[in-house]
Amino acid sequence: MTPVAAARAADPERATLDKAAAENFPVAPFFLPRSWRDDLMAVYGFARLVDDIGDGDLAPGGADARLLGVTGDAADDRLVLLDAFEADLRRVFDPAGPEPRHPLLRRLRPTVRRHALTPGPFLGLIAANRQDQVVKRYETYDDLLAYCELSANPVGRLVLAVTGASTPERIRRSDAICTALQLVEHLQDVAEDLGRDRVYLPAADMKRFHVQERDLAAPTAGASVRALVAYQAERARDLLNEGAPLVGSVQGRLRLLLAGFVAGGRAALHAIAAAEYDVLPGPPKPGTVQLLREAGATLRGKG
Repeated sequence: MTPVAAARAADPERATLDKAAAENFPVAPFFLPRSWRDDLMAVYGFARLVDDIGDGDLAPGGADARLLGVTGDAADDRLVLLDAFEADLRRVFDPAGPEPRHPLLRRLRPTVRRHALTPGPFLGLIAANRQDQVVKRYETYDDLLAYCELSANPVGRLVLAVTGASTPERIRRSDAICTALQLVEHLQDVAEDLGRDRVYLPAADMKRFHVQERDLAAPTAGASVRALVAYQAERARDLLNEGAPLVGSVQGRLRLLLAGFVAGGRAALHAIAAAEYDVLPGPPKPGTVQLLREAGATLRGKG
């Protein structure tokens, strides 16, 4: 075990939170009030850990499983771990019950109480990761949207709740942005997802563009795959445009944060287009200049 791996095994909480620096979008940027940053990091810790359980990306050594009370052969069973994680989440929302087992859920408890958060968004993220264990393909775009309702939209709803900005209209706009960001991530990670035996390109659209799964395993994309990716990218762009008025509905630092999310999605789409929609060699990533340009346009209500 390398020194880095050993450190992660010794401190699974820090190993999870440290992943924030590698995310596509800022999790709790410096310009936010300290209280918001702390609460957003608590929410991030939950979301990152549940994704790591679902993807089999937990820190080596099995510390997370032991913290959740899962031992032996069951420690490698993702569905068992997700069940144990949900049971520990229930402790977060039970003021009269015992403290949660996992330190990331103990960190989450004060955030939940401060903002009167409800279990729904957290349970949605767990449900999405359960679905990932049994559903590997999506027949239609609507099926994929239903998955994004579980896997992505709860995050935006939690950001609005933590910052005290939730309204029905803002939630609707936030859902559009979060679904778009999830679709963009799917496009960036086509090759990686295929390696996990997952395909997030709707089968009906693959058929329409004459794309077969073996085409997604090629080193570079052919014309049909590029056309399919371009089609899905346009859908994500439309959703970002639908959600972008959310940015103008708030003020101050929250406006900067939300503009960063929209700009990150638009910049990623620009990078995909600049790669001529060939996402198979690896995820096209936007540069800092493009990201700043998109952020400025989003803050001005353009884009």
